Amino acid sequence: MGNQTQLSDKLLNYLYISTLKLKAKKMFKSLINLLFPKVCLGCNSFLETNETVICTNCRHELPLTNYHLEAENELTKKFYGRIEIQFGSAMIYYHKKGIAHELIHNLKYHRHQEIGTFLGNWYAEDLKNLEITKTFDVIIPVPLHKKRLKERGYNQVATFAKALSENLDIAYDDSILVRNIYSKTQTQKNFLGRTDVSKDVFGTNFTEENHGKHFLLIDDVITTGSTLEACARVLLKIPNAKLSIISISDTHNMGF
Repeated sequence: MGNQTQLSDKLLNYLYISTLKLKAKKMFKSLINLLFPKVCLGCNSFLETNETVICTNCRHELPLTNYHLEAENELTKKFYGRIEIQFGSAMIYYHKKGIAHELIHNLKYHRHQEIGTFLGNWYAEDLKNLEITKTFDVIIPVPLHKKRLKERGYNQVATFAKALSENLDIAYDDSILVRNIYSKTQTQKNFLGRTDVSKDVFGTNFTEENHGKHFLLIDDVITTGSTLEACARVLLKIPNAKLSIISISDTHNMGF
């Protein structure tokens, strides 16, 4: 009887301490949120407790393209006569001002990689019921040069690509496509500069295992499509390879 009482006391004591720790953790989290409130990465307003990354208003105002619902869309038309792609889509329209610009800027230059995960999880829900997604074998992010990767610390496309990979159950591989030449960022180039990408900028590391694969190439912003075209030309040299493209955003007119 005495042993049972001791066990009961120990269990009650454990539950009591666990409850106190849980309460302390919640209080600490509340204090952190009070001192350092989380803000929407689209408009900088304070986030409500049930909101993450962007506020509800920004989520509703995000300029979705719905390209995935059309076999021929503004993105696929950019590549007519340039490269053969099986499927092309972008999640949102990109403009110099607005929510999309803020999200891409925060993702690319302010280390907010959670934006990529958030958008990737969201877009995967739109893509998962498409028949074409069942044919993708490998997801490949547009690579950074190793020097740029060291400077930035991360590839801004990676979290978006990995979120698609996890949600759509498609392999992710960032070793097949490599960037050989260090160059200016797209934001530092004029329009003509964006259309001029050397054929030697990208290269591949592939094996026989990659033959006949359908690659899904991922980028963050499509302007002229020259970077993706250069990537595609290299990937399509892999025997019997097929290619599709998805970007986080697309500049759908010259006034981006």
